[in-house]
Amino acid sequence: MLQSIDVLIILIYLISTIAIGLIVRKKAQASKDDYLLGGKSIPWYLLGLSNASGMFDISGTIWLVTLMFVYGIKSAWIPWLWPVFNQIFLMVYLSKWLRRSNVTTGAEWIQTRFGFGKGGKMSHTIVVVFALLSCLGFLAYGFIGLGKFVEIFIPWETISHYIPFNLSPDYVPHFYGIVFTLFAVFYSLLGGMSGIVWADVIQFTIMTISALVIAYIGFNAVGEHALAVPEGWLSPFFGWELDMDWSQIIPQVNEKIKSDGYGLFTVFFMMMVFKGILVSVAGPAPNYDMQKILSTKSPEEASKMSGFVSVILMPIRYLMIAGFAALAIIFYDRLDLITASGSIDFELILPSAIKEFVPVGLMGLLLAGLLAAFMSTFAGTLNAAQAYLINDIYLKNKKTEASPKQVKLMNYGSGGLVVVVSIILGFFVQDVNSILQWLVSALFGSYVVANVLKWHWWRFNGQGFFWGMVAGMIPALILPSVFSETLDLYYFPILLITSVIGCIIGTYSSPPTEEVVLKNFYSTVRPWGFWKPIHDKLLIENPNFKKNKNFGNDLFNVVTGVVAQTVLVILPMYIIFRQQTPIFISIALLLVCIFLLKKFWWNKLNETLD
Repeated sequence: MLQSIDVLIILIYLISTIAIGLIVRKKAQASKDDYLLGGKSIPWYLLGLSNASGMFDISGTIWLVTLMFVYGIKSAWIPWLWPVFNQIFLMVYLSKWLRRSNVTTGAEWIQTRFGFGKGGKMSHTIVVVFALLSCLGFLAYGFIGLGKFVEIFIPWETISHYIPFNLSPDYVPHFYGIVFTLFAVFYSLLGGMSGIVWADVIQFTIMTISALVIAYIGFNAVGEHALAVPEGWLSPFFGWELDMDWSQIIPQVNEKIKSDGYGLFTVFFMMMVFKGILVSVAGPAPNYDMQKILSTKSPEEASKMSGFVSVILMPIRYLMIAGFAALAIIFYDRLDLITASGSIDFELILPSAIKEFVPVGLMGLLLAGLLAAFMSTFAGTLNAAQAYLINDIYLKNKKTEASPKQVKLMNYGSGGLVVVVSIILGFFVQDVNSILQWLVSALFGSYVVANVLKWHWWRFNGQGFFWGMVAGMIPALILPSVFSETLDLYYFPILLITSVIGCIIGTYSSPPTEEVVLKNFYSTVRPWGFWKPIHDKLLIENPNFKKNKNFGNDLFNVVTGVVAQTVLVILPMYIIFRQQTPIFISIALLLVCIFLLKKFWWNKLNETLD
């Protein structure tokens, strides 16, 4: 039950978000770029902190605490499903490539690669559809997820006396979702990207304070109590099978491991790495992550921004996660994990631990931070959806030039429309859950092959891009219902094959992209890959033209960066659980990685290929 001081802290945070929207409103309305990209004037470290803040979400934190409780240090590998190391690929080279295009959205970027002919229009259309559907899906799930989380701490009966209407218990989460969504909408619509970034700075500050306090409480608990965990729980290493037996400690955890499907951990790990590398090489999906990259001042700052995300996010987030996991293991008998049906839901560990262990005052701060995390993700996703609606639909199809007033009205109107649609979807989320899951799975399953080829193969064209995504989308819609008991990860190779076939057939059944478009793209973005015919033609025009020979260096930096990022995840875990030798080994490994990245990545960021 929240105390008065907790409620006051949450109210102060909400009021501060309104103030931010009002303060930056005038600057945001200066132009389209000021609204959607912050005028490309925001420092890279603030954009990186904002991006990290958007990734510090409620549902993800609940999931990661549950993973660490069940799998221990080995849980550091499982987020590679996303994959988390895509930020390293962005840091090393992809953010720089993307920012060189100097565009406003991912769909606009695609036309710098495929032009404005038939292929360009087809590829542009499929990216806009992808972006809007994924934005709506994430907004709807975030909306209902937030409501259910808040309901745990603010039961309806405690505020129903002050509300002038009655609600069915089924719709209480929706009520809370709408209330907090409106605050996010306010500062996002008024302040645009600048409002989002400054609200995120406040949010991340709150989460950092909360994480350090939770880590301190968990660290002390580990020092004062015996730790009952299975053999291998404190090790990141694994064999062919997981071999983690909870039967003598908490038998129900074994059922959780079985239902997760991670028993054959080596097979799972290899498939996860295979998929993760392809997803990372494909580059960012057209969402808030891409918008933050496009908002940076320069290609070099885009790389720094993406690198800073891991540096600022991983240690802080995992100090909190490890702290909560430690408290949950030591005081497991004090947690309320029983659902209404009588079963155990391990995803209730985080909210239950907050209620049980977080002191008055800090609980308000922590809840304000988690609410802010939702609002950060919501606002960033809303901003991305607005960018596609305004830039890639409204302005692109408008016959005459839009006035500043028309653009401002479209900013507000498109944002309001997206919010209303996502809230409506949230009300029916139980009915459309499977469909939305299929859409998200289909969109991301169909995204990989086409977006790898667009960077690295000159002959790949807009029709190949379009049909490659469609060929991946169709089986991704069908396979989840055919293999309902199988992890999505395990039928990824099927999506890969169908996407490759679609890309090849689409590419060779239509002419190449216009030569002038290819030469402009290659000379501006400067990717490495199979670009020899275009390179040779540019060399004739300019004998001093140099191709990008950084593949080897980029590969080395990616491997080094992934090792460093993984250490930043594991080190906080070892600190909380007082594992001295692994702490010293991790610090030594991290220092080596920092030295190598300073020499082979940071020092070369300003080097040009001209």
